[in-house]
Amino acid sequence: MAKAPNKRREAGSGHKHKKQFGQNFLNNSRIIDRIVAAIRPQAQDHMVEIGPGEAALTEPLIKTVSHLDIIEIDNDLIGPLKIRFACEPAFHLHHTDALTFDYSTLLKTPDEQLRVVGNLPYNISSPLMFHLLEHAENIRDMHFMLQKEVVDRICAQPGSKTFGRLSVMMQYYCKTEHLFDVGPENFTPPPKVDSAIVRLLPYKEKPLLAEDEALFEKFVKQCFALKRKTLRNNLKGWLESEQIEACGINPSARAETLQLADFVTLCNYYRKTLNT
Repeated sequence: MAKAPNKRREAGSGHKHKKQFGQNFLNNSRIIDRIVAAIRPQAQDHMVEIGPGEAALTEPLIKTVSHLDIIEIDNDLIGPLKIRFACEPAFHLHHTDALTFDYSTLLKTPDEQLRVVGNLPYNISSPLMFHLLEHAENIRDMHFMLQKEVVDRICAQPGSKTFGRLSVMMQYYCKTEHLFDVGPENFTPPPKVDSAIVRLLPYKEKPLLAEDEALFEKFVKQCFALKRKTLRNNLKGWLESEQIEACGINPSARAETLQLADFVTLCNYYRKTLNT
C-alpha cells in the first residue's frame, strides 16, 4: 500500500480512536484541500459539520464561513475542539448524537439554507442521511465522505448490480454526484475499505412526486425485499400482476431494472387501491 503524502496529523495527537464511533481521521492535506475545493465554502454560508474528529475539515472551514455548527458525540474530542476554536466567531459546538439531533433548531430564519459536510461514521451513514433528508427543505447541499460501496449504491443507475433501495430513495430526494475516491492510506487508522466523496443536492421541487412519501419508502423497501425475485413475487399481497401491468410495467421484471419514475407510478397506484 502506498504511503500517504503530506500527512497533516498523525495519531500522535493523543486521541484514542474509538471503533464504535467509526473514527478514521483524514490525515492527507492534499485530500483535505480537494474536499474543501469541492465544497467551495463562502463567507455567508451557514455550515454544519458532522463528526469533525481531529478537525481536519474544521480548520479550513472555520476561517471562511460565518457560522459553523459542529456536531460531535465523543466526550474526548469536545475539550480539544474548544481549546482550538472557541475564540473563532463562527464556532458553535453541539455535544450530541447526529442521528437524533434536531437540525431545525440550527435555523436562524425559517427559510435559511444549511450546508452539511462530514466524514460520516460508516456504520450509521445510511440512517444518518435519511434523518438529514427529513430537513431537506432547509438543506442546500451535503458533501460526505462515505464508504465507496455506499457512494456507488447512492449514485447507481437502473440495471446495474449496485442499484437498490438506497439508490431509489436518495435519487428521489436529491441530485447525486460521485466526486472522487479516497484510499485507506489517507486515514488514521486506515479503514478496511475504500472511501469516496459524494455531493447530494436536495431538490427544491422534486421532478417526481410520490403522493405519500412515508408509504413510498415502505413500498420501495418491499420491491427490493428479495433482490433476485420479480416484482410479481415481491409485491404479492400489495399489487396483483394485472395491476402492475396496468401501470405499464412488466410484473416479471426485477426491481433493480426499474426507473425511479416506475417506483413512483407503482406506489401512487398502490395508494389508490388502499383508498378504494
